[in-house]
Amino acid sequence: MKNLNTSVSFIFLVLLFFGVPQISFAQQEKQGSLFIIGGGSRPPEMIKRIISESGIDKKGYAVILPMSSAEPDSAVFYSKNQFTEFNLDNIYGLHFVKGKKASEEKLDSLRNASLIYISGGDQDRFMKVVANTTIEEAIKYNFENGGMIAGTSAGAAVMSKKMITGTELRHPRYHSTFLHLEKDNLELKDGLGLIKNVIIDQHFVRRSRYNRLLTAVIEFPEITGIGIDEATAILVRGNNAEVVGNSQVVVITNPSNSNKTTGEKISARGLKLDIYLHGESFELE
Repeated sequence: MKNLNTSVSFIFLVLLFFGVPQISFAQQEKQGSLFIIGGGSRPPEMIKRIISESGIDKKGYAVILPMSSAEPDSAVFYSKNQFTEFNLDNIYGLHFVKGKKASEEKLDSLRNASLIYISGGDQDRFMKVVANTTIEEAIKYNFENGGMIAGTSAGAAVMSKKMITGTELRHPRYHSTFLHLEKDNLELKDGLGLIKNVIIDQHFVRRSRYNRLLTAVIEFPEITGIGIDEATAILVRGNNAEVVGNSQVVVITNPSNSNKTTGEKISARGLKLDIYLHGESFELE
Protein backbone atom coordinates (compact mmCIF):
# COMPACT_ATOMS: atom_id res chain seq x y z
CA MET A 1 0.00 0.00 0.00
CA LYS A 2 2.91 2.32 0.84
CA ASN A 3 4.43 1.77 -2.62
CA LEU A 4 1.07 2.42 -4.27
CA ASN A 5 0.59 5.68 -2.37
CA THR A 6 4.11 6.77 -3.28
CA SER A 7 3.45 6.06 -7.00
CA VAL A 8 0.15 7.93 -6.95
CA SER A 9 1.77 10.91 -5.23
CA PHE A 10 4.57 10.97 -7.78
CA ILE A 11 2.10 10.90 -10.72
CA PHE A 12 0.08 13.70 -9.08
CA LEU A 13 3.19 15.85 -8.71
CA VAL A 14 4.17 15.25 -12.37
CA LEU A 15 0.69 16.25 -13.57
CA LEU A 16 0.67 19.26 -11.26
CA PHE A 17 4.03 20.44 -12.55
CA PHE A 18 3.64 19.69 -16.27
CA GLY A 19 -0.15 19.84 -16.61
CA VAL A 20 -2.55 17.21 -17.92
CA PRO A 21 -1.69 16.28 -21.54
CA GLN A 22 -4.26 17.66 -23.98
CA ILE A 23 -2.65 16.68 -27.29
CA SER A 24 -5.16 14.08 -28.40
CA PHE A 25 -8.16 16.24 -27.52
CA ALA A 26 -6.71 19.28 -29.23
CA GLN A 27 -5.90 17.31 -32.38
CA GLN A 28 -9.40 15.88 -32.48
CA GLU A 29 -10.94 19.34 -32.13
CA LYS A 30 -8.70 20.74 -34.87
CA GLN A 31 -8.95 17.87 -37.34
CA GLY A 32 -10.96 18.44 -40.50
CA SER A 33 -13.41 16.18 -42.33
CA LEU A 34 -13.38 13.79 -45.28
CA PHE A 35 -15.98 13.58 -48.03
CA ILE A 36 -15.33 10.26 -49.79
CA ILE A 37 -17.34 9.69 -52.98
CA GLY A 38 -17.70 6.30 -54.67
CA GLY A 39 -17.51 7.71 -58.20
CA GLY A 40 -20.16 8.13 -60.86
CA SER A 41 -22.40 11.18 -60.90
CA ARG A 42 -22.52 13.69 -58.06
CA PRO A 43 -26.15 14.60 -57.31
CA PRO A 44 -26.83 18.29 -56.63
CA GLU A 45 -27.70 17.58 -53.01
CA MET A 46 -24.28 15.97 -52.53
CA ILE A 47 -22.47 19.02 -53.93
CA LYS A 48 -24.58 21.29 -51.72
CA ARG A 49 -23.49 19.23 -48.72
CA ILE A 50 -19.80 19.55 -49.65
CA ILE A 51 -20.25 23.30 -50.04
CA SER A 52 -22.04 23.77 -46.73
CA GLU A 53 -19.74 21.47 -44.74
CA SER A 54 -16.56 23.05 -46.13
CA GLY A 55 -17.95 26.59 -45.86
CA ILE A 56 -16.66 27.70 -49.27
CA ASP A 57 -19.95 29.50 -49.91
CA LYS A 58 -19.08 31.87 -47.06
CA LYS A 59 -15.29 32.18 -47.04
CA GLY A 60 -12.07 30.62 -48.26
CA TYR A 61 -11.62 28.70 -51.48
CA ALA A 62 -11.44 25.21 -52.96
CA VAL A 63 -8.51 23.56 -54.73
CA ILE A 64 -8.97 20.76 -57.27
CA LEU A 65 -6.13 18.24 -57.60
CA PRO A 66 -6.39 16.46 -60.99
CA MET A 67 -3.27 14.26 -60.86
CA SER A 68 -5.29 11.01 -60.92
CA SER A 69 -6.46 11.86 -64.42
CA ALA A 70 -4.65 11.26 -67.70
CA GLU A 71 -6.26 14.55 -68.83
CA PRO A 72 -5.77 16.91 -65.87
CA ASP A 73 -7.14 20.00 -67.64
CA SER A 74 -10.42 18.21 -68.37
CA ALA A 75 -10.54 16.88 -64.81
CA VAL A 76 -10.26 20.43 -63.44
CA PHE A 77 -12.87 21.71 -65.88
CA TYR A 78 -15.53 19.12 -65.05
CA SER A 79 -14.77 19.08 -61.33
CA LYS A 80 -15.01 22.86 -61.21
CA ASN A 81 -18.30 22.92 -63.11
CA GLN A 82 -20.16 21.04 -60.41
CA PHE A 83 -19.39 23.90 -58.02
CA THR A 84 -19.76 26.85 -60.42
CA GLU A 85 -23.32 25.66 -61.11
CA PHE A 86 -23.98 26.94 -57.58
CA ASN A 87 -22.51 30.36 -58.49
CA LEU A 88 -19.17 29.80 -56.79
CA ASP A 89 -16.12 31.37 -58.40
CA ASN A 90 -13.56 30.57 -55.69
CA ILE A 91 -12.61 27.17 -57.17
CA TYR A 92 -9.09 26.68 -58.53
CA GLY A 93 -7.14 23.86 -60.13
CA LEU A 94 -3.63 23.01 -58.95
CA HIS A 95 -1.74 20.50 -61.05
CA PHE A 96 1.51 19.08 -59.73
CA VAL A 97 3.94 17.13 -61.92
CA LYS A 98 5.84 14.05 -60.79
CA GLY A 99 9.47 14.83 -59.98
CA LYS A 100 9.03 18.59 -60.29
CA LYS A 101 9.54 20.60 -57.11
CA ALA A 102 6.34 22.29 -55.98
CA SER A 103 6.56 26.03 -55.49
CA GLU A 104 6.02 27.42 -52.00
CA GLU A 105 3.18 29.55 -53.37
CA LYS A 106 1.28 26.46 -54.58
CA LEU A 107 1.96 24.57 -51.37
CA ASP A 108 0.69 27.49 -49.32
CA SER A 109 -2.50 27.56 -51.40
CA LEU A 110 -2.93 23.85 -50.70
CA ARG A 111 -2.32 24.18 -46.96
CA ASN A 112 -4.84 26.97 -46.52
CA ALA A 113 -7.72 25.83 -48.77
CA SER A 114 -11.11 25.30 -47.12
CA LEU A 115 -11.65 22.35 -49.47
CA ILE A 116 -9.26 20.08 -51.36
CA TYR A 117 -11.03 18.02 -54.03
CA ILE A 118 -9.22 15.04 -55.61
CA SER A 119 -10.58 14.02 -59.01
CA GLY A 120 -11.17 10.54 -60.37
CA GLY A 121 -8.85 8.57 -62.63
CA ASP A 122 -6.08 6.27 -61.42
CA GLN A 123 -5.21 6.32 -57.71
CA ASP A 124 -1.76 4.87 -58.38
CA ARG A 125 -1.02 7.74 -60.79
CA PHE A 126 -2.00 10.25 -58.10
CA MET A 127 0.17 8.70 -55.40
CA LYS A 128 3.19 8.49 -57.71
CA VAL A 129 3.05 12.28 -57.90
CA VAL A 130 2.44 13.10 -54.23
CA ALA A 131 3.88 10.23 -52.13
CA ASN A 132 6.66 11.35 -49.75
CA THR A 133 6.65 14.90 -51.08
CA THR A 134 5.86 18.36 -49.77
CA ILE A 135 2.53 18.02 -51.63
CA GLU A 136 1.49 15.11 -49.43
CA GLU A 137 2.66 17.03 -46.37
CA ALA A 138 0.54 20.03 -47.40
CA ILE A 139 -2.58 17.89 -47.86
CA LYS A 140 -2.13 16.33 -44.42
CA TYR A 141 -1.44 19.72 -42.86
CA ASN A 142 -4.70 21.01 -44.34
CA PHE A 143 -6.69 18.09 -42.93
CA GLU A 144 -5.03 18.25 -39.52
CA ASN A 145 -5.85 21.95 -39.30
CA GLY A 146 -9.56 21.84 -40.06
CA GLY A 147 -9.85 21.59 -43.84
CA MET A 148 -12.11 19.24 -45.77
CA ILE A 149 -10.53 16.69 -48.11
CA ALA A 150 -12.95 15.33 -50.71
CA GLY A 151 -12.33 12.82 -53.45
CA THR A 152 -14.25 10.77 -55.97
CA SER A 153 -13.42 7.31 -57.36
CA ALA A 154 -9.59 7.28 -57.43
CA GLY A 155 -9.79 10.29 -55.13
CA ALA A 156 -11.70 8.09 -52.69
CA ALA A 157 -9.25 5.19 -52.84
CA VAL A 158 -6.28 7.39 -51.87
CA MET A 159 -7.86 8.37 -48.54
CA SER A 160 -6.81 5.20 -46.70
CA LYS A 161 -3.32 4.16 -45.62
CA LYS A 162 -3.47 0.91 -47.57
CA MET A 163 -4.97 1.59 -50.99
CA ILE A 164 -6.57 -0.81 -53.45
CA THR A 165 -5.03 -0.32 -56.90
CA GLY A 166 -7.42 -2.61 -58.79
CA THR A 167 -4.68 -5.00 -59.93
CA GLU A 168 -5.02 -8.76 -59.45
CA LEU A 169 -1.48 -9.99 -58.94
CA ARG A 170 -2.25 -13.57 -59.98
CA HIS A 171 -4.46 -12.57 -62.90
CA PRO A 172 -3.01 -9.45 -64.54
CA ARG A 173 -5.69 -9.12 -67.21
CA TYR A 174 -7.84 -6.25 -65.90
CA HIS A 175 -11.47 -6.70 -64.90
CA SER A 176 -13.62 -4.06 -63.21
CA THR A 177 -14.15 -6.54 -60.39
CA PHE A 178 -12.16 -9.50 -59.07
CA LEU A 179 -13.10 -12.90 -60.49
CA HIS A 180 -11.34 -14.79 -57.71
CA LEU A 181 -11.02 -15.14 -53.93
CA GLU A 182 -7.35 -16.11 -53.67
CA LYS A 183 -4.39 -15.44 -51.41
CA ASP A 184 -1.65 -13.04 -52.47
CA ASN A 185 -3.84 -11.74 -55.29
CA LEU A 186 -4.73 -8.28 -53.98
CA GLU A 187 -2.33 -5.44 -54.74
CA LEU A 188 -2.22 -2.76 -52.07
CA LYS A 189 -0.08 0.36 -52.10
CA ASP A 190 0.29 3.30 -49.74
CA GLY A 191 -2.37 5.97 -49.89
CA LEU A 192 -2.58 9.26 -47.97
CA GLY A 193 -3.57 7.61 -44.70
CA LEU A 194 -6.17 10.25 -43.78
CA ILE A 195 -8.57 7.57 -42.53
CA LYS A 196 -7.14 4.86 -40.27
CA ASN A 197 -7.65 1.08 -40.22
CA VAL A 198 -9.86 1.23 -43.31
CA ILE A 199 -9.65 0.26 -46.97
CA ILE A 200 -11.94 2.14 -49.35
CA ASP A 201 -13.39 0.59 -52.50
CA GLN A 202 -15.43 2.60 -55.00
CA HIS A 203 -18.11 2.04 -57.70
CA PHE A 204 -18.89 -0.78 -55.30
CA VAL A 205 -22.41 -2.05 -55.93
CA ARG A 206 -22.49 -0.95 -59.55
CA ARG A 207 -19.35 -2.96 -60.42
CA SER A 208 -19.93 -5.75 -57.89
CA ARG A 209 -16.54 -5.41 -56.24
CA TYR A 210 -17.28 -7.71 -53.30
CA ASN A 211 -14.53 -10.22 -54.09
CA ARG A 212 -11.69 -7.76 -53.74
CA LEU A 213 -13.01 -6.18 -50.54
CA LEU A 214 -13.64 -9.64 -49.06
CA THR A 215 -10.07 -10.55 -49.95
CA ALA A 216 -8.84 -7.40 -48.19
CA VAL A 217 -10.61 -8.04 -44.88
CA ILE A 218 -9.65 -11.73 -44.85
CA GLU A 219 -5.96 -11.09 -45.53
CA PHE A 220 -5.87 -7.94 -43.38
CA PRO A 221 -8.42 -8.59 -40.61
CA GLU A 222 -7.38 -5.51 -38.65
CA ILE A 223 -8.97 -3.24 -41.27
CA THR A 224 -12.57 -2.35 -42.03
CA GLY A 225 -13.55 -2.64 -45.68
CA ILE A 226 -15.84 0.16 -46.88
CA GLY A 227 -17.40 -0.19 -50.33
CA ILE A 228 -19.01 3.03 -51.55
CA ASP A 229 -21.34 2.90 -54.53
CA GLU A 230 -21.63 5.47 -57.31
CA ALA A 231 -23.46 8.74 -56.59
CA THR A 232 -22.89 8.00 -52.89
CA ALA A 233 -20.38 9.17 -50.30
CA ILE A 234 -19.44 9.03 -46.66
CA LEU A 235 -18.84 12.20 -44.68
CA VAL A 236 -16.26 11.36 -42.02
CA ARG A 237 -15.94 13.54 -38.92
CA GLY A 238 -13.82 12.04 -36.19
CA ASN A 239 -14.91 8.40 -35.80
CA ASN A 240 -18.34 8.92 -37.35
CA ALA A 241 -19.19 8.19 -40.99
CA GLU A 242 -22.48 9.49 -42.40
CA VAL A 243 -23.85 8.20 -45.72
CA VAL A 244 -24.78 10.86 -48.28
CA GLY A 245 -26.25 10.11 -51.71
CA ASN A 246 -28.47 7.90 -53.82
CA SER A 247 -27.19 4.37 -53.28
CA GLN A 248 -25.53 2.22 -50.61
CA VAL A 249 -22.37 1.88 -48.57
CA VAL A 250 -21.30 -1.69 -47.72
CA VAL A 251 -19.13 -2.23 -44.63
CA ILE A 252 -17.32 -5.57 -44.17
CA THR A 253 -15.30 -6.58 -41.11
CA ASN A 254 -13.54 -9.71 -39.91
CA PRO A 255 -14.01 -9.56 -36.12
CA SER A 256 -12.71 -13.08 -35.45
CA ASN A 257 -9.56 -12.61 -37.60
CA SER A 258 -10.61 -15.65 -39.61
CA ASN A 259 -8.35 -16.66 -42.49
CA LYS A 260 -8.01 -20.16 -43.91
CA THR A 261 -6.18 -21.09 -47.08
CA THR A 262 -6.55 -24.27 -49.13
CA GLY A 263 -4.17 -24.18 -52.04
CA GLU A 264 -4.65 -20.72 -53.51
CA LYS A 265 -8.25 -20.31 -52.30
CA ILE A 266 -9.09 -18.38 -49.14
CA SER A 267 -12.02 -18.83 -46.77
CA ALA A 268 -13.20 -17.26 -43.53
CA ARG A 269 -15.89 -17.59 -40.85
CA GLY A 270 -17.92 -15.00 -39.00
CA LEU A 271 -17.43 -12.08 -41.37
CA LYS A 272 -19.77 -9.16 -40.67
CA LEU A 273 -21.50 -7.22 -43.44
CA ASP A 274 -23.66 -4.11 -43.01
CA ILE A 275 -25.38 -2.05 -45.68
CA TYR A 276 -26.17 1.63 -45.08
CA LEU A 277 -28.34 4.16 -46.90
CA HIS A 278 -28.48 7.95 -47.11
CA GLY A 279 -28.76 9.58 -43.70
CA GLU A 280 -27.54 6.55 -41.78
CA SER A 281 -24.27 6.56 -39.85
CA PHE A 282 -21.75 4.08 -38.50
CA GLU A 283 -18.77 4.30 -36.20
CA LEU A 284 -15.19 3.68 -37.30
CA GLU A 285 -12.74 1.84 -35.05
